[in-house]
Amino acid sequence: MFKAIASPHLVPFDGSFREKAARTAPVKATDKDESKKRLKKLVEELGEMQELLYASDQYAVLLIFQALDAAGKDSTIGKVLTGINPLGCQVFSFKAPNAEELDHDFLWRTTRCLPERGRIGVFSRSHYEEVLVVRVHPEYLKAQKLPHKTDPEKLWQERFESIREYELHLVRNGVVILKFWLNVSEDEQRRRFLSRLDEPHKSWKFNPRDVYERRFRNAYLEAYEEALNATSKPWAPWYAIPADDKDYMRETVAEIIVDNLKRLALAYPTPSAEDRAKFAEQRKVLEAE
Repeated sequence: MFKAIASPHLVPFDGSFREKAARTAPVKATDKDESKKRLKKLVEELGEMQELLYASDQYAVLLIFQALDAAGKDSTIGKVLTGINPLGCQVFSFKAPNAEELDHDFLWRTTRCLPERGRIGVFSRSHYEEVLVVRVHPEYLKAQKLPHKTDPEKLWQERFESIREYELHLVRNGVVILKFWLNVSEDEQRRRFLSRLDEPHKSWKFNPRDVYERRFRNAYLEAYEEALNATSKPWAPWYAIPADDKDYMRETVAEIIVDNLKRLALAYPTPSAEDRAKFAEQRKVLEAE
């Protein structure tokens, strides 16, 4: 069964992760030119690995991105996966659930979007919203019409248990799960919000609700800490990535994905003796034309 590679950003599996100790910026300043060159190389390598993934038809890859607003989820997804054949990749962004989704269990809407073997699936936000935003805003639970009253603290633990079992089931059936928490500082988030207001080509990104949500930052960070501790496992790891430096963030995410996929020892299928005999027959037909 798949097990994650080690990394300075890997969230431990023993519940010892503390968000206050998690960095929002790299240890040393990034050489932006070198970082972009490195990212370009990793993107090319990931594109080659995606072709192998598709040809071997054994594994699916699920990349999950969670973060506070303006951390750079969408831009990271775009930059890291820019070299992937669109036929081999699918991206889903999960907003507030609609009426149909609320009439199902909380894992239903992401389950129906899982990638099939040979493809890379990306979730920008995911089933983890149910233990993050819903935990910070428990009033959202009313719309879920749960059949029984449950103590809120017990409910979150039950959902953690469901997520762990769900992800373990997926991994046992060939889904490689890599989860990224993009950790942006309060000051950098504020700067990016102001940038959206100041620069016309970015204003479409601005949502007044994002500024309102800033007042709940501490509650969100507490929810992230508990969620990551409860669900970071060797087979479905979380990586806490510093998000204040976008070049560093993108390079680091790409490197973690590539290094993990290398562990799969992907290879093109080897034709059987029967296949080779058929190929030889078809070669004769083509050469005789």
